[in-house]
Amino acid sequence: MLRRSIITAVFLAALAGCASLPPTENPVAKLPASARTLDMFKPGNEQCYDRDVMGETFVVDAHNHFRPFGGAAKSMTEINQYLLDTGVLFVNVFGIGQSLPVSSTCEYYLDCLGTPALPSMKNDFVNAMNYLDFDPQGTEMTLSMTFPDLAHPENVVEQIRIMDREYPNMFKWMGEVNLVKQALFGNHHAATPIEAIAKWAPFMALLRTRNIPISIHADLGADDEPNKYAPLMDEVLHLYPNNKIVWVHMGLSKELSHANPDKHITKMQAALNGSPNLMLDITWRVINDNYFTAPDMRAKYLAFLERNSTRILPGTDFVASHKKSYAVYREEVLANSDILKDLSNTAFRNIALGQNYFGITGMKYTAPQICE
Repeated sequence: MLRRSIITAVFLAALAGCASLPPTENPVAKLPASARTLDMFKPGNEQCYDRDVMGETFVVDAHNHFRPFGGAAKSMTEINQYLLDTGVLFVNVFGIGQSLPVSSTCEYYLDCLGTPALPSMKNDFVNAMNYLDFDPQGTEMTLSMTFPDLAHPENVVEQIRIMDREYPNMFKWMGEVNLVKQALFGNHHAATPIEAIAKWAPFMALLRTRNIPISIHADLGADDEPNKYAPLMDEVLHLYPNNKIVWVHMGLSKELSHANPDKHITKMQAALNGSPNLMLDITWRVINDNYFTAPDMRAKYLAFLERNSTRILPGTDFVASHKKSYAVYREEVLANSDILKDLSNTAFRNIALGQNYFGITGMKYTAPQICE
């Protein structure tokens, strides 16, 4: 445990404002997937979790798209094997809320600017059918509704009722839904008008009744205007303080890859302080590559994660296109887990071992204690 002692010492110095972390080590060379089983997370388990032996990647992928924007998807059977091979035991099964037309030969929206990527229920239906046909073993999959059009929410409750009728009690999450996603602006998407947010009230009330979290993609802004869209999420948090809301990617994006870390952390801390039911997800390579890699910024975000370790969810933001492979998913797990290895045992248990995820979902699991 000498390595972690050194890391902890440097981290505490960074908290005091008198040191920066050294360059990070390369991600762990292997993933000890066989050491992880669902039984370890059942109440009453007395086996502790040895970080040096069992690995320091996350066991929860709270942000995984089992359907691509267009074209063929990987089978759920194959994706489940990816999960098992990387030691991921719990996963949110997202579709893609904005799908490309079936008539389009395009598979990725940025490859076909001008082609509409519009909200649809079809991916959620396909995920549910695949789940019933497959009956995954060794993992816990949480189906998520990705269809809501947040700019035109009038029919969302009716659409939820359709899902209830066709797949009763199967969907326990909502999202990823797009409040504003600049990357889609070239595909007929626009920022949700702020006045439309109040019209979410009926479906947000239904989510509260059912204790269903909602993952929202809400870009803060772009490098030339970092807080351009911040008022939109502020309005959501103001109007729906009792909903379980997950702000995905901490509001960051490819368009905002050079935000001032101090200002960004201040914004995220204020949001968490003002909204007790808000959580952040730290998924997507944009965050790791642009904010968690440089030693000075890494130290600042580590301090932030430690302060708020009960409010963070991990994951990959993987999109299961047929063009992707196990190697791609494995690399996403390694990259998006890299900062977790520098966390204290308490924070690691909350975030990487899923205690936060079990809390927000109400699952009958509990993260194992860390071996001393």
